[in-house]
Amino acid sequence: MPQVIGQAGSAGFGEFVWIWNRMLGLSTPGHHRRLAGWLEGCWCGGQRDLLVLAFRNSGKSTLIGLFCAWVLYGNADLRILVLAADLELAKKMVRNVKRIIERHPLLARLVPGRAADWGAERFTVNRPGELRDPSMQAVGIGGNITGSRADLVICDDVEVPKTCDSVHKRHELREKLGEIAYVLSPGGSQIYIGTPHSYYSIYADEARPETGEDAPFLAGFARFFLPVLDDAGQSAWPERFSPAKIADIRQRSGEAKFASQMMLVAGAGEEGEFDPARMHAYDAVPELLFANGEQRLMLAGRRMVSASCHFDPSFGSANGDGAVIAALYVCEQGEYWLQDIEYLRFDPAQVGVVDEASQLCAQAAHFLKIHQLPVVRVEKNGVGQFLPGILRRELKNVRWAASVVEYHESRNKDARIRDAFASVLGAGLLHAHRDIWKTPLIREMREWKPGGGGRDDGLDAVAGCLLAEPVRLPRIARPAWEGDWRPGAQTRTVRSDFAP
Repeated sequence: MPQVIGQAGSAGFGEFVWIWNRMLGLSTPGHHRRLAGWLEGCWCGGQRDLLVLAFRNSGKSTLIGLFCAWVLYGNADLRILVLAADLELAKKMVRNVKRIIERHPLLARLVPGRAADWGAERFTVNRPGELRDPSMQAVGIGGNITGSRADLVICDDVEVPKTCDSVHKRHELREKLGEIAYVLSPGGSQIYIGTPHSYYSIYADEARPETGEDAPFLAGFARFFLPVLDDAGQSAWPERFSPAKIADIRQRSGEAKFASQMMLVAGAGEEGEFDPARMHAYDAVPELLFANGEQRLMLAGRRMVSASCHFDPSFGSANGDGAVIAALYVCEQGEYWLQDIEYLRFDPAQVGVVDEASQLCAQAAHFLKIHQLPVVRVEKNGVGQFLPGILRRELKNVRWAASVVEYHESRNKDARIRDAFASVLGAGLLHAHRDIWKTPLIREMREWKPGGGGRDDGLDAVAGCLLAEPVRLPRIARPAWEGDWRPGAQTRTVRSDFAP
């Protein structure tokens, strides 16, 4: 057993909680008994990393406070660090544990004879060891924990809207939590408690590949999962959350927030307009077939009748748009197949040899060639006015013949994106290659709101593809035409070996 776990006191944690509640004239709810048993089993079994997901107002923080007091009861030399979204929330738990130590009948020996280090933000119990760090200390997630050492770190509601409502904040939160590794003593333990506030929650039980994750942030953590309603629709705390009370919460908070905070569904509280789940994922690779003097482009058993490619150029400033190119096919049934999207970046180290525009256009030309695209639309707003000519040059360099169509965009971007996606998603006409789920487009779809100010570069490029093709109702197969894979694009074969 790791040294940090120490020896449990003569009273188990369940009994410890029952004594405290009995002293206060309270009963112990059934879900608290289950959680207490789970925590004690994990702690005594040597499980270091724990995650407690429980519905709002379930008393999870209160029980974790009792757990902190209990582990000090078993080993007074333990050092506990409480991290929360802000310092006041962290101090609330420290004050609660301090109060328990002062009043619990099993903890009288821990109360120090002098109150030299017995405050609301940190305290030190009467302990045999001479240690620099206090028995318990509160720190906000933005606070400085450099130089601190802890045997147990409690992360109490570190994920709240103000720490996870943007990509930058979520990245910053993960960086801050990554510093725990430098604070935790060998064999130390971490306990996270909270509710999810984002689809990209630190509590998610699956990796989000579009963010570059290979595994969930808390992979390997033992999980205690407690929604307010179980699979049978029964309340987890019927004495306090009756069916009428739950129905009232659902009505007042709204279905999305109820699912997020009471049923613990990651991302349910977000109100982005475009749900990626409404796209049909496919794994097929396009096939160019030749038969009876005709070319056919087949994809997932469907014949593609047209293609659209949109190139939205940008040099990718820190706060501005990025350059994106997207490829989309349309099949005979009038459905849309988003085959690929690429977020282009130039290499600043190569700018002295190859300028930014040429680097981006070379990537775009390669994209057109590998996807057999006959045409590309280039938005010539801003920097785009210089790129069509450069793109034509790069197409020659890769030996691919494609038309470069220049156009000036005057429509509002939000209206353009909504018009493009709303109809095809609503009608279930949009397919997307499974690799699309590994790109930032999926995150853009989940988080997009008109005027929201978030990233929408990929959405804008795909919207350009969708709007370049009219939405068509399913129709009967048209007669085959001679020529390239697009029906209607005729070709002729002529002799070229004439004698001079």
